[in-house]
Amino acid sequence: MKTRNMFMLIISAMLVFVLAACGNNKNAETPMKESEANAATAPADSEELTVKHKLGEAKVKKNPQKVVVFDFGILDTLDKLGVKVTGVPQANIPPYLSKYADKEAYKNVGSLKEPDFEKINALNPDLIIISGRQSDAYEELNKIAPTVYLGLDTNRFMDSFKENMNTVGQIFGKEDEIKTELEAIDKSIAEVHDKAAASGKKALIVLANEGKLSAYGPKSRFGIIHDVLGFAAADDKIEVSTHGQSVTSEYVAEKNPDYLFVVDRGAAIKDKESASAKETVENDLVKNTNAFKDGHIVYLDPNYWYLSGGGLLSVQEMVKEIGDSIK
Repeated sequence: MKTRNMFMLIISAMLVFVLAACGNNKNAETPMKESEANAATAPADSEELTVKHKLGEAKVKKNPQKVVVFDFGILDTLDKLGVKVTGVPQANIPPYLSKYADKEAYKNVGSLKEPDFEKINALNPDLIIISGRQSDAYEELNKIAPTVYLGLDTNRFMDSFKENMNTVGQIFGKEDEIKTELEAIDKSIAEVHDKAAASGKKALIVLANEGKLSAYGPKSRFGIIHDVLGFAAADDKIEVSTHGQSVTSEYVAEKNPDYLFVVDRGAAIKDKESASAKETVENDLVKNTNAFKDGHIVYLDPNYWYLSGGGLLSVQEMVKEIGDSIK
């Protein structure tokens, strides 16, 4: 009897021990399951996009946190979208983007043509965005961080512009905002195009630089005026090049445009020693043109046309400026 009671006590003790151990195991498993559940519902911060561009392709984290931007058109786009940037070239920043000249809030990463590789590397950026002026530095920049080229192809201005904007939208999760902005720009373009085409007037575009003139025609740097906004060209055989075709006042008088659109490079880069565009353009020869006689010499805002064309803000303003000039 005593032996049986002893045996029952041992069995009972073992049962209590096993139950206690099971209880502890259940408690230990609970945090693990919560952790697994959190991982499944957490945002995918590590999501990557493969961005193909003119100079190659880049693996880019979606919504990158540290962004260096060398193109002022892309900068004005990110500003419009409320996307924060870390570093910009702070020389010659357009006045409408003047907040980015604040050296406390934003890091200076060199100039438009000479990136400061050491400063950029120190920032440890997640993404670098460049355009034509920095294309020669692409390989070095791409060693520091994924680098995406978003320069404009002026031969297909609007298609190229929209592709760049859609790429920005995908990288930063702003697809809906981009769609809305592009629709508004398309509407403005249609209105201006109809006005320009209906006027039947011919236009010539010149860049004034250090007392000299360069002409730009269709498919050129400023060819949006012809190709997209509807102005016929006073000369449709202008050589297409980045720096335009060198011309004289005699040439302008000979072509006799109804509208003369002028971009002042000296004003854009704040060259105080350079002759103003007006001093260069409005001489006795040019005063014989229809453009001068009708008050149709239009000095375009070089901040949009020379420094930052290709952004949501700049393109909208460029379209508006041409529309406002048609009288």
